[in-house]
Amino acid sequence: MSQDFNMRPEHTYINKDITDADVLYEDNHLIAVNKRAGDIVQVDETGDEPLDEKVKRYIAHKYNKPNGAFLGVVHRLDRPVSGVILFAKTSKALDRINKMFKNREMHKTYYAITRQKPQPETGNLIHWLLKNPQKNVTKAHNKEVQGSQRSELNYKLAGQLDGYYVIEVDPITGRPHQIRVQLSNLGCPIVGDNKYGYPRGSLRKSICLHARRLKFIHPVKNEPVEIIAPLPKDGFWEKFEGLIE
Repeated sequence: MSQDFNMRPEHTYINKDITDADVLYEDNHLIAVNKRAGDIVQVDETGDEPLDEKVKRYIAHKYNKPNGAFLGVVHRLDRPVSGVILFAKTSKALDRINKMFKNREMHKTYYAITRQKPQPETGNLIHWLLKNPQKNVTKAHNKEVQGSQRSELNYKLAGQLDGYYVIEVDPITGRPHQIRVQLSNLGCPIVGDNKYGYPRGSLRKSICLHARRLKFIHPVKNEPVEIIAPLPKDGFWEKFEGLIE
């Protein structure tokens, strides 16, 4: 396994439409897709087409809606992060899911790959994060500072392979760049994340952080839902499938 895989130019980001293969879960109220690293969730200053517009177009085409489809964004993943992301297809579902996220009733599991072994191997991290919106960088503080947000996650070492370490992360709060900056503060910057301490960036506009699982009680049907996002098929993540639940 080449430690420089993340830099190989043949794996640069390619903008693609959403297809049936990208959809992880769908009913009348919700749709979840497996976000590709490099996709933005909502429009930003780059002007690149965002994921929510792609999903709207997918729904409009699938259900023959010439006037377009309603789609509500309920949470976000950073552009270089892959994995499960959930959208609401109705305003009722959007309102209820928003409340569930606010009340921490949505249970998320991520996997990160690092070159450093976490010490200790299992733990709970609490920081106060302060974001610099001009530079789009977040800094972790060990105590509260003006304008900061309390951020908490649990982590454990899931395994190691060829000098890489797989860390399972369960965020308790949901802050911008939270997992990236908190793992970096632990001394474990995520592979490819040169914004937070990894020595090299990625030509694929990706980092090795994957939103693997989302568990919650359906806001309308009142039944348990578990959505699992397959790992990216990029010649790198596949090596770690045996270490990831």
